Amino acid sequence: MTVEVVKNYINGRWVESKSKKTQDVFNPATGEVIAKTPMSTAEEAEAAIAAAKAAFERWRRTPVFTRVRHLNRIRAAFEDNFEELSKILTMEQGKIIDEARGEYRRTIENIECATSIPSLQMGYNTEDIAAGIDEMVIKQPLGVFFCVAPFNFPGMVPTWFWPFAVGTGNTYIVKPSPQVPLSQVKQFEIIDELGLPKGVLNLVHGGSEVVNAMIESPDTVGMSFVGSTRVGKLLYQKCAEQGKRAQSQSGAKNFLTVMPDCNLESTVAALLTSFYGCTGQRCLAGGVILAVGDIHEPLKQALVEGAKRLKVGNGLEEGVQMGPLASKGGMEHVLKCIDEGLKEGADLIVDGRGIEVPEHPSGYFVGPCIFDKVTPEMYIAQEEIFGPVINIIQVKDLDEAIDIIHANRYGNASSVFTSSGKTAREYQYRVKAGNIGINIGVAAPIATFPFSGMKDSFFGDLHGQGQDAVDFFCESKVVISRWF
Repeated sequence: MTVEVVKNYINGRWVESKSKKTQDVFNPATGEVIAKTPMSTAEEAEAAIAAAKAAFERWRRTPVFTRVRHLNRIRAAFEDNFEELSKILTMEQGKIIDEARGEYRRTIENIECATSIPSLQMGYNTEDIAAGIDEMVIKQPLGVFFCVAPFNFPGMVPTWFWPFAVGTGNTYIVKPSPQVPLSQVKQFEIIDELGLPKGVLNLVHGGSEVVNAMIESPDTVGMSFVGSTRVGKLLYQKCAEQGKRAQSQSGAKNFLTVMPDCNLESTVAALLTSFYGCTGQRCLAGGVILAVGDIHEPLKQALVEGAKRLKVGNGLEEGVQMGPLASKGGMEHVLKCIDEGLKEGADLIVDGRGIEVPEHPSGYFVGPCIFDKVTPEMYIAQEEIFGPVINIIQVKDLDEAIDIIHANRYGNASSVFTSSGKTAREYQYRVKAGNIGINIGVAAPIATFPFSGMKDSFFGDLHGQGQDAVDFFCESKVVISRWF
């Protein structure tokens, strides 16, 4: 069977890459190669930048309501193709179909939020700041932006950015992860039929050569990134050296604190979803449970029972509750983390290694795992595993829990499970993390709120989504006027 090499979308046309280098795209549930991603050249990235630059001046002069009508057409078309988009996402990424549907619901909500740009992008003005002198602020687009997207949410993450960029009058280039190009290819096939002006939105596949070309080009003005802290920090620094705007959503180790007064049944359900949803491959997934006091034993037993009930398999099959890891490399990393936890003395009370999915013996499956007797200095308590592994640390009180959280270098998300308003208020006030959950396992902001992050989980000033995104993609121009 011939496997297709996916194409770039530049200046309103599908273009075959001239690069001879490709990366295989696998179905994680079966291990089969389903496509190939071209490692496009710097010249191809520059062609997309040139197209976006040429389109910018006309697009920025397009009335905002006209720009938003294009977004509305895209939103409606994604709704019309909802199931096909979700199935493609599951096929290339591995998450179960209901999780893929949830991702596309958020994708559509991001575009829907960006249709509010006529209100979100409004400036403000004041009359008579001095006798006969008025002052106003105008928010204007800057030019060509691009994003470097991750493998774990290939359908949704680019829409944290490009709808807001395009809606405010900028032009844009999407660079997907070469591991999962098909979701963006399908989205752009839909967009191609909707009459968006050429060059406004472009798609370029590839790796570091493409990213470096976009950062170093004098014709780009900013980057949005989602991925590891190592890469995110490096790209942020490169953008800063070039004088470009950058927002870099990076790695995480999210601590979930469980108090003795929690609702145990509801807490366990939320924790299982947090750690095992999307097979643990999300930056908002639970990383460590801090079990306070006497809740440790009943919580542990309930988690073990819940983990053992989960059905693992191909995400397209009915009844499956957890899919494979997204890649063989991802699976091997998770297995190495488990080995490291055992070497450091943690107690693996649920072992998901070697799980068998008879219909798919070549899939990248690791079953639910639970470590008990974890200590804060262990590798599995410090670093992101990005897989279905629960780590439990018993602590004596809330102060000890918060000390452990603050000793970690990440600050993406943290949650507390409690029936006490006082505890909840203290937690949200004291804990240094960008997204705080109160009895919430996955503290994921909706489209109108910024996707926050602190410490080594975020580099930049303005986050993705909502008003932050609008401000990131606009320059504020102050106009002071007096008429004689």
